[in-house]
Amino acid sequence: MASSDRQLTIRNHDRDLAGLTYVYPVLSRRAGGVSVGINLNPNNACNWHCAYCQVPGLVRGSAPRIDLAQLEAELAGFLDALVNGDYLERHVPEGLRQVRDIAFSGNGEPTSAAEFADAVGIAVRLRTRFGFGAEVPLRLITNGSLMGQAGVREGVRRLGEAGGEVWFKLDAGTRAGMRRINGVGPDPDAVARRLQASAERCTTWVQTCMFRWDGQAPSDADIAAYVAVLEKAGIERLAGVLLYGIARPSMQPEAPRLSPLTEAELEAIAERIRKTGLTVRVSP
Repeated sequence: MASSDRQLTIRNHDRDLAGLTYVYPVLSRRAGGVSVGINLNPNNACNWHCAYCQVPGLVRGSAPRIDLAQLEAELAGFLDALVNGDYLERHVPEGLRQVRDIAFSGNGEPTSAAEFADAVGIAVRLRTRFGFGAEVPLRLITNGSLMGQAGVREGVRRLGEAGGEVWFKLDAGTRAGMRRINGVGPDPDAVARRLQASAERCTTWVQTCMFRWDGQAPSDADIAAYVAVLEKAGIERLAGVLLYGIARPSMQPEAPRLSPLTEAELEAIAERIRKTGLTVRVSP
């Protein structure tokens, strides 16, 4: 396995650190250790355009055809280096030398790959082969936009059977808010239905990024519309909300318009969400 001698850092999510096409490591601030990423969008193509996205050269589109044999070989080789080699000692700071998850996340929307469900099957199989159990969950980080497709639902079902999690992106509750932040303006009711479909098949957390746009924090009306989508999906179906701010610079043209909320501001938003009965984890 090709590898540089650079140390992993929380702020550097360079997909090329391991020298592989589909598999890359990151230090995840939310997971608290090494996340083994699976990037099904090496062409930097996504069907959304999030203003805060850190992918350079992002283009609109879907995943290319995935070479499943190569994906399996890369993932097996990297997990072997973590379990049986010295990768953690060489590249990870002390105190963070634990594998926290195997996550479908990368340079675009992973569920846009036609082979998504088969890729989930590979990850499930290899996690077992290398002796990882529930302490290393499988995660899908998704914008949820393709949750209506049968193949995507099958992949999410397989993930659920393996005790995995979906982190489903929801940054706003109105068409206008989503269009501004995510570059798309879906019907909020349709988003709620897709979120419900995910939660019915797999443990699902809502992943939300909030920040200032042109100096303005989300308004009370913005937060109320966001909470309404969660309620339509079914509060009782959701595991909770992962609320986070901007920690790394956006690589998109909108970057100058974005600035972080304070930790106190994020906590105040979290308290409003908690009033619904949901668990909220905050990562400034």
